[in-house]
Amino acid sequence: MSIDSSSRIDPSAEIAEDVTIGPWCIIGPNVTIDSGTVLESQVVIRCNTKIGKNNRIFQFSSVGEDPADKKFEGEEVWLEIGDNNIIREGSNIHRGTGVAGGYTRIGSNNLMMPYVHVAHDCIVGDNTIFANNASISGHVEIGDWAILGGYSGVNQFLKIGSHAMVGGVTHITNDVPAYIIVSGQPAAVRSINKIGLERRGFDKNAIGKIREAFKIIYLRGHSLKEAIEQIKALSQECDQLNTLVDSLESSAKGIHR
Repeated sequence: MSIDSSSRIDPSAEIAEDVTIGPWCIIGPNVTIDSGTVLESQVVIRCNTKIGKNNRIFQFSSVGEDPADKKFEGEEVWLEIGDNNIIREGSNIHRGTGVAGGYTRIGSNNLMMPYVHVAHDCIVGDNTIFANNASISGHVEIGDWAILGGYSGVNQFLKIGSHAMVGGVTHITNDVPAYIIVSGQPAAVRSINKIGLERRGFDKNAIGKIREAFKIIYLRGHSLKEAIEQIKALSQECDQLNTLVDSLESSAKGIHR
């Protein structure tokens, strides 16, 4: 274990032997940090936070701070972070609130660029990218492989589907279905995330079926219920469409259309 002498570690913290903690870090009570994780200088891990393996957290980040929510009354709430995440400088991630189950959860293999904000009770999947200054409000869910552009913002209680992409400086006010690109001011649906899907190994047939599903939702005048039924039928020829169907059916706030 390598801990700079200027850092302060609460006696209750559990830190794996090969963790590196740079100068002027503060590790609060009930914090667990697993093997291979590196904290650069001046990182604050507030309390009640579980951090997995091989994460790298850069300077001036604030992780596991109290939720910025008036409903929070000091109850025991937690933040869980998976493995192999990169959290760049100045980012902040808050714990959950008691009224929403008490947890904020971050998956694995995510990249959070400088000054990202993840609010209380958010659920972030795996392999996501948050560009500089991207912010998600409380109770937001981000699916696997989603990308949030720089300075984008997501309203509370919304969902960004797997493989979706939010453009830079875009304000999201409704759910974004899986595979869809939304960008602009005001936010508008653009297309499917074709380049992202190609990079992740989706074959031409799957991309073609996803494009057909896009047309069913956005170009043919169907109600959302009608569109879902047609996509379900199309999913018999393409399993990847089940991800899209799930994101549509789970939408409580309505999708961007």
